[in-house]
Formats: sequence, structure tokens, C-alpha cells
Amino acid sequence: MTHYLDFEKPLAEIEGKAEELRALARANEDMDVEAEAKALDDKAEKLLADLYKDLTPWRKCQVARHPDRPHCKDYIEALFDEYTPLAGDRNFADDHSVMGGLGRIDGRSVIVMGHEKGHDTKTRIERNFGMARPEGYRKAIRLMELANKFGLPVVTLVDTPGAYPGKGAEERGQSEAIARSTQKCLEIGVPLVSVIIGEGGSGGAVAFATANKVAMLEHSIYSVISPEGCASILWKDAEKMREAAEALRLTAQDLKKLGVCDMIIKEPFGGAQRGKSDTIKSVGKTIINLLAEMDGMNPADLVKDRREKYLGLGKKGLAA
Repeated sequence: MTHYLDFEKPLAEIEGKAEELRALARANEDMDVEAEAKALDDKAEKLLADLYKDLTPWRKCQVARHPDRPHCKDYIEALFDEYTPLAGDRNFADDHSVMGGLGRIDGRSVIVMGHEKGHDTKTRIERNFGMARPEGYRKAIRLMELANKFGLPVVTLVDTPGAYPGKGAEERGQSEAIARSTQKCLEIGVPLVSVIIGEGGSGGAVAFATANKVAMLEHSIYSVISPEGCASILWKDAEKMREAAEALRLTAQDLKKLGVCDMIIKEPFGGAQRGKSDTIKSVGKTIINLLAEMDGMNPADLVKDRREKYLGLGKKGLAA
């Protein structure tokens, strides 16, 4: 079943009519509707191009959250050979919203980890919609320490609305766990590559994405707060999320200009949800290339490169 976003409703109507015609033809062999159906297909393709030609920041938020986009699990299964999951934070529990372990990409051994949202009601509840609890960030810290110990590059796949804000998470030290994970990103002496594959929400994303190289999918977002949360705080009205999305400059294109994002990965025509295989291949190629760029760098240089990258962002902001 195809999921259509609000702004795609006209497209849904056209594609629905084309499918209805073909269903009638399947039921009645004497009917020849292919010419009419093809005309509707062409009209739908043109409309899709128009819709995605110049997406507003709010529409990009909607696309980044699309339930049919490939998720962390899809990327790991497709790109990483011999993937061996590692569970638990050795302290409290295993957080299923964060998955990670050992794997190989292009013959290179790495630690890969990321946020997993789930693909249906059951798995979304199990994965807590990609919102990590403290034990999820402590699992990430454990995996980064393991990578540092054995000299393995780290690859992170970010797709989270933000860290889980529940009472239990706060009681177990949510903010401290996020800060420690961000700190660990800055400390490890191995290459760290992060790809924003959907939502990069708040500190929950920063704790995974304080990397040497940050890539973003074309229609992904990365922000200090969600547009709805920002609108609720600034205007006391969550319905002003469109204005908030504009002000936050959360698109990959804006963040590339600001220096937060190092490169943008082009998505297939109509978004990653309409070309999952091609999207996954593009992300895999990007990861391989970014890791290759850091070949030969020693641990001290990798740490220095990472620190200067983020200290430099502050200097750019002051200069502006």
C-alpha cells in the first residue's frame, strides 16, 4: 500500500484512477484501457516532478518522516556483510530503538549503529519510534569504545525525532547519557562518518552525528528541535510549524551552506520512499568514499579534525 503525504493528494487521485482502469481491464478482457491509463501515468509523473521540484522546508519535514523511507535496519542488511549485532549497555537494559554491531562494508571492518523506527505498528512500538532512552546512548558509547580499542571506523545512521522524553528516561539520566555520547564522538581516535537518513532530531541526533564527516539525504532534516516543538515554545501554537520549519534552516541544503553538513546525497525521483534500493546504494557508496578520504590519518589527527570542525562552526556564526 502506497502512503501519500498531504501535499501528494492530487497525485494519489491520478494514480488511483489509473489503477482503477487497469483493475477494470483485468476483470473484463475485452476492455482496452491502456492508452487512457498511460496518459494518467504521464500526468502523474509530471505532477510528481512539479511537487518535488522545489519543496518547502515543511514539506521536506514530511518527506523525511515518510513511513516508507528505508530505515536503519534496511541499510544495515543491504550494505554491511557479516553483520553481528551487539546488545545492551552493560548497565540497565538493551534499547531496541538503537541497533548496532560489527560489520564489513566494501571489505572494511567497521562498527555500525543507528536509530531504528520500525516499519509497522508492532515494530514501531518495540523500537519506540526511534526515540532512544539513556541505555540506548550508553550502548552507543560502549560500541564507540569498542571501535576505538580495536581501531575500527564508526558509521552512524541517524533517524530519530529526538531522545525519548519519558519520566523513566529522565530518572535514568537522559541528558547526561546524551552528553556522554556526544563527548565520546569527539574523543575516539578512529574515523567517524554519520549519515542523516531521515530525521535528525535535537540532541538525540547530535549524540550520534558529531562526526568527522556528516552526509545528509536530499530530503532529510537536522535540527535542534522539531518544527512543532519550536512553534509551541515561540508562538504557543504547534500549528505554526510551517513558519518554524522555515526559521530553523533544517534542510540539507541550508545545512550544507552553514557547514554543518559536508555533502548531500541525491534521492531518487520523488524521494527515497520511491526508490529504496537506489537510495541504499547511494548511501553505501557515500560511506565508502568518506571513509576512504580518512585513510592514513592517525588518531590524533582524526580527533583534531573533528574538534576543529565543530569549533569552526561557532566561529562562522560569530562572523556572520
